Amino acid sequence: MTNGTEKTPGLSPIDFLRTRSLANAVQTEIERMIVEGEFTPNERINENALAQRLKVSRGPIREACSALAALGLIQVIPNRGFFVRELSDEEAREVSEARAYLFACIVMGVAKNAGESGIATLAGLVDRMDQIAEMGEVSEYYPVNLAFHSELTTLCGNRRLAQMYLGLARELHIQRYRALASGDVLNTSNAEHREILDAVKAHDEQRAFAAGYAHIANGTVRTRRAAWARHPA
Repeated sequence: MTNGTEKTPGLSPIDFLRTRSLANAVQTEIERMIVEGEFTPNERINENALAQRLKVSRGPIREACSALAALGLIQVIPNRGFFVRELSDEEAREVSEARAYLFACIVMGVAKNAGESGIATLAGLVDRMDQIAEMGEVSEYYPVNLAFHSELTTLCGNRRLAQMYLGLARELHIQRYRALASGDVLNTSNAEHREILDAVKAHDEQRAFAAGYAHIANGTVRTRRAAWARHPA
C-alpha cells in the first residue's frame, strides 16, 4: 500500500509534486467534462485524444481517470480502458436515499454547531444563487450550489459524516447537473437552500433535519423528471 510520502522511482520530489499537481488539474477538467455532458454515460475515454486536447502526456490522464474511478464517476473495464460510469436505476435510488439521510444529519449538525461566520458564508452563497437563478444560468449556478453543500459539510462538525456524504454526492454529479438544467428549477432549488439557511440561523435542529432531507428528496424527483424528459418511455 502506498502512502503520501512515497513517490514514483526516478522522480525528484519537486518533479513528483509537479506530476501530482498536473494530474489533479486534469482530474478536475475530466470531471467537468463528465458533469457537463461532454462525455456521455458508458462512453469510452480516448486517452490519446484527451491527452492531445489537454496538451499533456497519457500519464496524468491515466492517474486522473483512476482517481475518478475511485470516486465512482468512471469505471475501469479490463483490457478495454476507462468508461464513464452510468448508475442503474436501482443504484441511483439507493445512492439518493442514503444521500438524503446523510445530508439531513449534516444540516442538523450545522444548526447545532455553526457560528456567525459560517452562517454568513452560507447566506452569501444563497444570495449569489438567487442572483444567478434569475438569469437562468445553470453553468454558473451549479458550482455555487456545490460550494453551498460543501460549506455545510465543513460546518457540520463531523468529518466522517462529511466524507461519506461527499462520496455519494459525487456519484450523482451528472444527474444533479442535468436536473438543474431541465427547465425553470433554479429558483425552486434555491428556495430550499434558503429554508435550510433559515433553520440553521434559528439553530432549530429538527427543522434543519427536515429541510435537508426535503431538499435532497425533491432533487431526486427533479432528477427523475429530467431523465424522463431525455428518454421518454
